[in-house]
Amino acid sequence: MLGHIRTKYMNTTLNKFGEFIVQTLRDRMFDDLERYLSGSSKAPAAQKLQGQLSGFTDEQKQVLRDLVEELTTIGMHDLLFAVSDSGGEVRILVDGQDVAKLSDGLHGEIFGDEGWIVRFSKYPSQVQIEESEWARKVIAEKFGKKDDPVA
Repeated sequence: MLGHIRTKYMNTTLNKFGEFIVQTLRDRMFDDLERYLSGSSKAPAAQKLQGQLSGFTDEQKQVLRDLVEELTTIGMHDLLFAVSDSGGEVRILVDGQDVAKLSDGLHGEIFGDEGWIVRFSKYPSQVQIEESEWARKVIAEKFGKKDDPVA
């Protein structure tokens, strides 16, 4: 299994797709959010919304960031799951390869401290890092450390 994981992370085609989707979907959404929250967007259509956001406290702005992160992550997951689950009806080719066939669960590639969001986003997800640390702790507690004697 470990060899499979290392091979997966070394797969340049899969990483190229991961970097592309994180930077063109997730990061651009967060770039836009930060422009709206700071009031720096020059787009005429943004002015009304920026005005509404200008009264938000720092805590309210953080709640909005957290909500956008959650919704963006859900959207990415659902899109990638749909591609993986389409039975080849919908394919995404990178370097001539079907990315869904390069992964045993394309939708799972975004998660964890080794996932695409953490590795490729300029807005890394603290939630993903914390959940991964929590999972490692639970696994270690449940199964013990590698050096623990078997009872």
